[in-house]
Amino acid sequence: MTYYSLNHNAPEVSFREAVIQGLAPDKGLYFPKTITPLPISFFEHIETLTNEEIAFGAIRQFIGNEIPENELRQIIADTLCFDFPIVKMEENVYSLELFHGPTMAFKDVGARFMARCLAYFNRNNPETRNTVLVATSGDTGGAVASGFLGVKGVDVVILYPAGKVSDVQERQLTTLGQNITALEVDGVFDDCQDMVKKAFLDEDLKNHNLTSANSINIARWLPQMFYIFFAYKQLKRENKPLIVSCPSGNFGNICAAIMAKRLGLPIAYFVASTNANDTVPRFLENGKYAPKSSVATISNAMDVGNPSNFIRIQELYHNDLSEFEKDFSSFSFTDDETKSAMKAIYENSGYIAEPHGAVGYLGLKKEMAKHPGSIGIFLETAHPIKFPETVEPLLGITLDIPEQIKSVLGKEKKSLKISTYNELKDFLSHSG
Repeated sequence: MTYYSLNHNAPEVSFREAVIQGLAPDKGLYFPKTITPLPISFFEHIETLTNEEIAFGAIRQFIGNEIPENELRQIIADTLCFDFPIVKMEENVYSLELFHGPTMAFKDVGARFMARCLAYFNRNNPETRNTVLVATSGDTGGAVASGFLGVKGVDVVILYPAGKVSDVQERQLTTLGQNITALEVDGVFDDCQDMVKKAFLDEDLKNHNLTSANSINIARWLPQMFYIFFAYKQLKRENKPLIVSCPSGNFGNICAAIMAKRLGLPIAYFVASTNANDTVPRFLENGKYAPKSSVATISNAMDVGNPSNFIRIQELYHNDLSEFEKDFSSFSFTDDETKSAMKAIYENSGYIAEPHGAVGYLGLKKEMAKHPGSIGIFLETAHPIKFPETVEPLLGITLDIPEQIKSVLGKEKKSLKISTYNELKDFLSHSG
């Protein structure tokens, strides 16, 4: 398997090279040269397969021979060390819970998978050091910090916007120490992401072996297909058209879900549900992709004005708006609508949805109204405990603190404050 840059001005590379580089030299995201559908029999008998067998079948072609089968199976087993339950909310509506991992966010899957791939690639080069440079608007930082903690030959540098992530999220990325460093940026998430992209293309940093663990990296993004397969496995018996709604910030989950369909997974329709950061809903209305600065919302992990993965989605739909309209929609919801949905969900079913999941629920309900007889899932991407300042007063409850969260609450926060790219560059130049 080879990968090409979506800017089409860089050499094709192997899976290993794409993982280590993160971003192509021409600033483009990497994309697999071929996508071969899985055999129909894979889906006919999917309920007989374990999650590990499903994940191996889904991702094997994208790695080729660069990781031996037995090693890849072990990486997958180490990655999928927790459950991905489907919870029925109401008739034909289900929540896919992706928060049962070490940091209680969906990104545990991609972060764990990528960390283990990078560790495998470095296994015979003890002198080699890679610096994983990542921007986070919420849960990416904690998942990456946990996934890479203690991985030999890898230093992790996490940029996050000051005052714009929850207390729990901040503690998960600032309290681990060891090979993890947190940089608190005076700005918004897009400023952090812009700094990361600039660093990748900075010739002065070329010898620092920078790579990214945002979903721009294929080893972070592709494993996000796994849980869409797992959801289908659990709902196959319903024998109804399946609609998948993803709360969307950088659009990695929805892009991975579309990839799953290209592999043959029977998904009828996709919904990218956004908060006030409505770049993609506007694109679908007028055909013009016009990013704008992100605005802060209660669903902070989706506060992204220029979603990185949307260019991959455009590639999957051949940059044709009419192709999008066949099975893809995107809707924007306000904080007030999100809060109303959280209340309604709790009052009607007793289910505690956090802001991101509530946005996904709203998008799903809006699309399902157009598809009688369908069944739908929305992604609950993080545990409600990540957002107590919103969830508890709104629902009038006190959340129990899970063990994964208790482990970081008493630890001291350690971060370095920066406000400019030059400060980041200076740090990277003198680290390692």
